[in-house]
Amino acid sequence: MGEGYFKQRNGLYVLDVMGACGLMTAEQFRGLATAAAELGVPAVKLTTRQTVVLLVAEEKATALKAAVESLGLRVAPFHNVVRPVMACPGNADLCPRALGDALTLGQALQERYTGQEVPKDFKISVAGCPRGCTEPYCADFGLVAAGGETYNVVLGGFGGSSQPRHGELIARRVPRDAVFAILDHVLERYRALAQPREKLGRAIERLGLEVFLPPAHLLRSAEKPDPVVLELKAFLGAPE
Repeated sequence: MGEGYFKQRNGLYVLDVMGACGLMTAEQFRGLATAAAELGVPAVKLTTRQTVVLLVAEEKATALKAAVESLGLRVAPFHNVVRPVMACPGNADLCPRALGDALTLGQALQERYTGQEVPKDFKISVAGCPRGCTEPYCADFGLVAAGGETYNVVLGGFGGSSQPRHGELIARRVPRDAVFAILDHVLERYRALAQPREKLGRAIERLGLEVFLPPAHLLRSAEKPDPVVLELKAFLGAPE
């Protein structure tokens, strides 16, 4: 596992800093600004993956990293790992369109999985509604809130390529707790079956989706059956 620390063409280095799915406190922003000014950072940029990159001279990178960590932040892991999680601000307090809490789920996923080793960088995105502001269909593992603390699960998408791939919907309205068991299974199968440096989506194209699917009980919808439908089935003698 490596860190988000890369040399640029102009000789400077980039430090990729992650917060809690893009969230930072005012104190953390203030601390980053102070460190950037003191260490001669010429530019700070927000990334599409909800991290912050800072340009710094090589001899000052160690001091900048120490300043980042002193603020309760960290340099993002990189190179064949689970990357920082993207999550929209979807919840009842922040977004009127939210069908479920995307932000705290994303933060819990990031806390548990980010930095774990995998065959090729693995991206997780959580969206609070079908608008998909965090591009869940272009992630290795995408989640879209479906109401009532349930989520649709998408597998095998990726961008960053001349041949991007939309993920495939593998489950609808699974409960929040099941998301972790589903992801555990997917990561286990991915590590076991993928070739070195093979994206999950490419492995799915090569081997088929079925070998990566979790057991059926994990994919079962949490949606409550319609009582009228149940009554009709009982009358007809049909199984529920």
